[in-house]
Amino acid sequence: MAGKLMHALQYDSYGGGAAGLKHVEVPVPSAKKDEVLLKLEATSLNPYDFRIQKGVVRPFLPRSFPYIPGLDIAGEVVAVGPGVEDFKTGDKVVAVLSGSSGGGLAEFAVAKKSLSVARPPEVSAAEAAGLPIAGLAAYEALTQCAGVKLDGSGIQKNILITAASGGVGHYAVQLAKLGNTYVTATCGARNIEFVKDLGADEVLDYKTPEGAALKSPSGKKYDAVIHCALGIPWSTFEPNLSENGKVIHLSPGPSAMITFAVKKLTFSKKQLMPLIITPKGENLKCLVNLVKEGKLKTVIDSKHPLSKAEDAWAKGIDGHATGKIIVEP
Repeated sequence: MAGKLMHALQYDSYGGGAAGLKHVEVPVPSAKKDEVLLKLEATSLNPYDFRIQKGVVRPFLPRSFPYIPGLDIAGEVVAVGPGVEDFKTGDKVVAVLSGSSGGGLAEFAVAKKSLSVARPPEVSAAEAAGLPIAGLAAYEALTQCAGVKLDGSGIQKNILITAASGGVGHYAVQLAKLGNTYVTATCGARNIEFVKDLGADEVLDYKTPEGAALKSPSGKKYDAVIHCALGIPWSTFEPNLSENGKVIHLSPGPSAMITFAVKKLTFSKKQLMPLIITPKGENLKCLVNLVKEGKLKTVIDSKHPLSKAEDAWAKGIDGHATGKIIVEP
């Protein structure tokens, strides 16, 4: 692949939205130690991608410009670096890229072997590409923070999932229902039946007074909230939580971090927990297996060719996608 060029999209500075993306021809990257080079078949977009572009996580990400965004990928191995024995040329894999390097909106990308998982033929590239960031966020929030056991064991928990029709939310509903949970979910009116079909026990339209107040129609108090939405203050959650209830916040802003600190310092039984995702290959493998077994599905909002990836970017920034937005070369 040395010397070969590929089509990619990149941006040269913070901000700019979809208009800030530029179509370019750049050299195909090469696989270094413990890396695999993939010919991409699908990339999925996440709110985190847009946050990086806006500069929300600077000075950490991106490390440098120009930057090729996109962290969730599925593709075929075309080369392996030194130290890679688990994969060979021709293998189909799903992987999550590091935020510092990015690289998903391109024809080829390099992934760490530790964050790459074999993709069985029962799982399409698009289904697999949806899983890494959003699926792992839902998985970690439920299993590690909320204590839900996906084998159905453990005491029953009442779970609230906000923005349940989105990327993280639609996985969270399905994963929660694999455990011993009663799920209340919020979404827009147009997606109420969709979220019920995912398995939610009760669904609130977030624009109604009841939905805005997050009150369970059956009067349940929540043991955990998987909070995938934005702009809901702690004062709205607090009266709806059980005695030791937790709000697991996926996109905590400054006010959420202050609440987190105050609740910790005052030894409050009710806690706000910011979720910092730590991608792990074994967790991604678990998600892929659940899709293979038909226990979890990736709902695809829309598919876009790489040549029109800015349309996918604009749709993602708009924030009303149902499920995942996919880009295919």
